[in-house]
Amino acid sequence: MTQNANQPQHIAVIMDGNGRWANAKRRNRVFGHIKGARVAKRIVEHSVKSNLKALTLYAFSEENWGRPSEEVDFLMRLLSRYIVRERENLVKNNIRFRCIGQLDKIPESVRIEVEDSMIATAKNTGMVLTFALSYGGRQEITGAVRNIAELVKEGKLKPEDISEELIGGLLQTAPISDPDLLIRTSGEWRLSNFLPWQSIYTELYFTNVLWPDFTEDDFDTALSSYSHRERRYGKVDSNPQSQAHLRN
Repeated sequence: MTQNANQPQHIAVIMDGNGRWANAKRRNRVFGHIKGARVAKRIVEHSVKSNLKALTLYAFSEENWGRPSEEVDFLMRLLSRYIVRERENLVKNNIRFRCIGQLDKIPESVRIEVEDSMIATAKNTGMVLTFALSYGGRQEITGAVRNIAELVKEGKLKPEDISEELIGGLLQTAPISDPDLLIRTSGEWRLSNFLPWQSIYTELYFTNVLWPDFTEDDFDTALSSYSHRERRYGKVDSNPQSQAHLRN
């Protein structure tokens, strides 16, 4: 049976293009990151108004550690300021804040602020906002496989009991549902190691708009595109009327 695509419940976003936006304006790359953080705030607020259940933002990838140290240091300070500044708004708007990724690599001062925000919003019942920090999809899957290997080694799990459900439940995103829609800005057409397991049946939306220029209207355009899609999950529509064209 097919599922009519109307309103996505979970949207993931690859916020790409801050550096190129700044370069085009002959500004330092960090200026693009500052503008990008402001856009992220607006999109989070708009997502709440759009009645989303979950929003996952690719804030800092595992590969981003390879950028110049000055840029990385600035991004960490910007992240810390953002989390501290928005903590009260998260509580006020009933948003539950989560983080996925290798948080042990994040500077301790930033990690403390992240953990404090997660604690402060833990009882919130509204939209779940997830930041992917020092995140890599392959690394996440590797971690789940290692956990399974330990369980097998300890005799707590039999190899034949390993299932997709088990693996999915050991991923950091659990128990949040897989994203219905993934948006990537800046004109790039790839996932860049973002949620590879979770996005196998996610609808993809690519736009040439650079993240600092991304607006609520652009977000709504992505939602509109999603609403006109039909998600079959590899199956065939059982509705005879919708299959009529296949017989003609």
